[in-house]
Amino acid sequence: MQTATPTGVDHQVAIVGTGFGGMGAAIQLKRMGIDDFVMLERDDDLGGTWHANRYPGVAVDIASPTYSYSFEPNPNWSRLFAPGNELKDYAVQVADTYDLRRHMRFHTTVMSTYWDDDGQFWTVEIADGDPITCRQLVLATGILSQLHWPDIPGLDDFEGRILHTAAWNTEADLTGERVALIGTGATGVQVLPAIAADVEHVTVYQRTPIWVTMKPDLAVHPVVRRLFKHVPLTQKAARVANAAFIETIGLALMLNKELPFLVDGLELLHKANLFVQVRDPELRRKLTPDYDFWCKRPTFSNDYFKAYTRDNVSLVSAPIQQVTANGIVTEDGVEQPIDTLILATGFTVQDRGAFPPFPVHGRDGLDMGAWYQRNGYESYQGITVHGFPNLFYLSAPFAFTGLSFFYMIESQMEHMKRLIDRMSASGATVFEVKREAQTRFVELMDERATHTVWHNGSCGTAHSYYFNEHGQTRLGRLEPTLVARWRDRHFPFSDYRFEAPRHATVHAGRETLVEIEPSGRDGSLSIG
Repeated sequence: MQTATPTGVDHQVAIVGTGFGGMGAAIQLKRMGIDDFVMLERDDDLGGTWHANRYPGVAVDIASPTYSYSFEPNPNWSRLFAPGNELKDYAVQVADTYDLRRHMRFHTTVMSTYWDDDGQFWTVEIADGDPITCRQLVLATGILSQLHWPDIPGLDDFEGRILHTAAWNTEADLTGERVALIGTGATGVQVLPAIAADVEHVTVYQRTPIWVTMKPDLAVHPVVRRLFKHVPLTQKAARVANAAFIETIGLALMLNKELPFLVDGLELLHKANLFVQVRDPELRRKLTPDYDFWCKRPTFSNDYFKAYTRDNVSLVSAPIQQVTANGIVTEDGVEQPIDTLILATGFTVQDRGAFPPFPVHGRDGLDMGAWYQRNGYESYQGITVHGFPNLFYLSAPFAFTGLSFFYMIESQMEHMKRLIDRMSASGATVFEVKREAQTRFVELMDERATHTVWHNGSCGTAHSYYFNEHGQTRLGRLEPTLVARWRDRHFPFSDYRFEAPRHATVHAGRETLVEIEPSGRDGSLSIG
């Protein structure tokens, strides 16, 4: 591993990822007057999820006014739930507005990262290139970035075309083909209606049904768009109204112990949606989950269930036994011949090698992924992790609020700003969250989890990525979004340990360092 010279590093900050998380971090740095940063992206362009996912029917499942930066509203959404290409266009617009593209390096795959405690810097090793060193490291890799390739016997023997929704071939033409669709999560719900009218036949292989409620997806009238553009307060009002609606749904998850009727109400909405679209009672039975709403990520659609009423669509709930050269065989012995196999199997989430998506080595070589696998997933307020100085992990455990990805990003931007400003004002060069502060936060989130449907509901058959191998539910931040925002703006600096630049100070014959430690409840600093 190459190390930096004592006199400096390549960049003050390195950001891994050019999706909305990475761009939010970059915008915050620019607001703070920090221009010495680089953004590393393995793909060929920016946008993250909205660049990589190009499958038919891809769209947001959070209303567009909420699924955008509050400080950079887009008045031009064509629909209340915008299609994926408009999110990609929005990402490009943001990058251009804030002059981010010149900081980006595409086709740059990060292989591993290492913290150098003596030099107080990170080394980022990349494929086919020289390592990059930086003082602060931002991981903006998301949790839906490492595609899951299912372990199905015979998959490599299939002689037809295989398409994964996270690596879609936009040149693929499914017209007149016999298609198999594996996966009935949020992606499968979008894909099926989008292809059903064009293919000869599509067979959906379902392991686990999904809760699907009605989607109030409407075209945004040009008059409304002009109103949003010329009277921005109207779009802000739409954002607030939608946020209030989503927060109410989130209460069904977070307060299931106290308000169990909220989950029951959401399940009734699903069943009503299903009943209206599917009149066959046996088909409705197969499409109805046997686990509680919110045990697995629910979704919205007005035409997913309706697709199953088409003559050229069939649902198979028998487990897959194997894939053959020309089709799929289920455990009941039935073989279905197919031309194209679509894998809507999502992503690996809480697995080693995916969370984080490459080795991250902190103090004393501590491997974050290995530590998580042994001890469970932890962080402080969903952004910093003890043992990993000068690291902002934007998709850390507990990062995700139930409201919108952008509310999470903007909270994290505030957290970053407070820490970096405090280091600059005090002369510190290193921050690290204290173990006891992280433990308090984890215990708070774990206590909150006891009130949720994840703890009190029936989730055993959900096959949900909300749960890790320890049975923990540590992806989401279980508190109202406004509370999370307040905490990120007011966390006590005494929860962090700060270090000054290292220099040779001899005590009892050994070289030590000067540390900057918070003193007092307000986190004021003193040198010691």
